[in-house]
Amino acid sequence: MRRSSKRKDAARSSAEMAVRDRPRRSSQVKSLRVETVAPSVVAVLIEREHYLHSMPAVVARCFAVFSADELGGAVVFTSGARLAHRLLAGGRPGDVVTLARLWLSDSLPKNSESRVIGYVLRTLRREARWKLVLSYADPVAGHRGTIYRASGFVYLGQTEAESSFLLSDGCLHHPRSVFDRYGSNSLRHLRATGVPVSAVTFPGKYRYAYPLDPSWRWRLRAESEPPEWSAPDQAIIATPSSGEAS
Repeated sequence: MRRSSKRKDAARSSAEMAVRDRPRRSSQVKSLRVETVAPSVVAVLIEREHYLHSMPAVVARCFAVFSADELGGAVVFTSGARLAHRLLAGGRPGDVVTLARLWLSDSLPKNSESRVIGYVLRTLRREARWKLVLSYADPVAGHRGTIYRASGFVYLGQTEAESSFLLSDGCLHHPRSVFDRYGSNSLRHLRATGVPVSAVTFPGKYRYAYPLDPSWRWRLRAESEPPEWSAPDQAIIATPSSGEAS
């Protein structure tokens, strides 16, 4: 009888330990708090931690992610690319919002990304202000959009390759900013006038979309399958001796 009682006690103790240990990660995930905030609340975090190190100039919606009352992430939406509405048959410019910045601390528990994205998508769906969420994954940064596929986004192919200029300051500059500075963004003209410059071409970004209104899913254009993933693409640098135009 005692031996049986001891076995039961041991079994009960083991079960209690298992139950006590199991919810830890789950309770941490549930402790995440996502709130709508002003852009200023997360601007410093995004500029410091996001790989682009910049906060969009015009923000449509902004969410902060808290864990134990500490700021541990942010999701920033913008009005998006000028022609993004063309991804929708019959779409209008105001139908699309772009998920422009997403960053969560590595200290947050697993599955935090999907939980946070799920929360913000449900919030936007309830508000019914937009029909489609658009986002991009940058292969140059090693991003493939895995979290978007896991969250139900539709892969819409790859954007066109993008070019920037590498100037003598060692920094990359957008063609528009180069034109504003020198009055031209022609590689040949800049070199002819003594500006040391190289053209840097980056592969296009992977484009993903999420219909906030399910009835609009059929309107998505050029839906295709994600590519077979391999090593991240690398930027191609045109050397100064090249005669190519940008």
